[in-house]
Amino acid sequence: MLKKPTISIDSPDMRQAGRDVLSLALMDARNHTLHLLGQYETALASDDFAVPLLPELNPPLWELGHIGWFQEYWIGRNLQRQLGRHCDSSASRLASIELQADRWWHSGEVPHDSRWALSLPDVAGIRHYLLETLESTLELLEKTPDEDDALYFFRLALFHEDMHGEALIYMAQTLGLPLQLPMSGPTAARAPLVVPGTRWSLGLDAAQPGFAFDNECPLHEVSVPEFEIDAQAVSWAQYVEFVDDGGYDRPELWQPEGWQWLQEKASGEGRRGPRYVDQIGVASGAVLQTRFGTAMRMLGGQPVTHVSWWEADAWCRWAGRRLPAEVEWEVAAHSAARRGFRWGEVWEWTGTTFRGYPGFTADPYRDYSAPWFGTHKVLRGASFATRARMHNPKYRNYYLPHRDDIFAGFRSCAL
Repeated sequence: MLKKPTISIDSPDMRQAGRDVLSLALMDARNHTLHLLGQYETALASDDFAVPLLPELNPPLWELGHIGWFQEYWIGRNLQRQLGRHCDSSASRLASIELQADRWWHSGEVPHDSRWALSLPDVAGIRHYLLETLESTLELLEKTPDEDDALYFFRLALFHEDMHGEALIYMAQTLGLPLQLPMSGPTAARAPLVVPGTRWSLGLDAAQPGFAFDNECPLHEVSVPEFEIDAQAVSWAQYVEFVDDGGYDRPELWQPEGWQWLQEKASGEGRRGPRYVDQIGVASGAVLQTRFGTAMRMLGGQPVTHVSWWEADAWCRWAGRRLPAEVEWEVAAHSAARRGFRWGEVWEWTGTTFRGYPGFTADPYRDYSAPWFGTHKVLRGASFATRARMHNPKYRNYYLPHRDDIFAGFRSCAL
């Protein structure tokens, strides 16, 4: 009998992980969350974790408590958890170990701006809740069959925590907190790649073994004509040329909504470059960008970071190119890696508006995808702050086009 290969907790193959490895990964994710909690405590405890009310932020203690709440809501309190994506999301649940958990942390029922007025537990209470919810989850996992339906919510909770861990990191960037993280280094420029036309199987089949997010399903074929795509994300050196050529002063390069967004930024903060940029040297090409509270010199070969979709689209118009469709990005990531297609340093905006694939059906966590269809843009790839097991070329990230606080860049395609 062949021995089943062991999956690393850092591998994208965690989508197929069984009970034992999943248990280790859940502990790893919670340790990462608690590490970030410690970083926030060092930086913000003296101010009682106060942060400004901004659309892209959550109060840190709310964000941390929500991680534990989500895991408990879908696992510990969910009597139908073993049905996986077939469970009834409206069915009655057990009570939380924290009596006010739903009133505090139910993201679908607690409006964003109201989260600043909640009387949340202190940091010790949050830490205790995170430890208790994990302990309950691991005890239930021990008794769970090693089957996809039964493991569905454990896998979902793992990836949900990984996503919120990254959100805590870009929140730290917004707040200027001194996190220590390795940044993406420069890469040698490669010529764009020509990818032959193909019939591509876009998405995943929910009936196949392993885990899939609902917006990745169902699997369907798409005809993709031949296209040319950049081998790597657009670099600072390339972006400086756009700035040098008056890119932030030429309305013809911007879509009307993007130009309006830029004027608001320009009048409020004098924006003439990506977010957090303190200096962008037109003559020297030097770029200083604040990273976690410290101004750092960006190297010309590093990918441009903290650009909105509007900026990415304007650069492409200036360069006589376009953003790739998400299917083009996916085809290249799968088929052109050996020819130099590099990804994983920054999230990459695509030209695709976020919508369900044909035949889309929402999973029980109905707030995850459907509410954002038609308004958000798709990003593909991963960033330096993304947990390694989340690096999957099928994964669809999505944000509103004005978001520039995330670790996002882009690449381009020929017209």
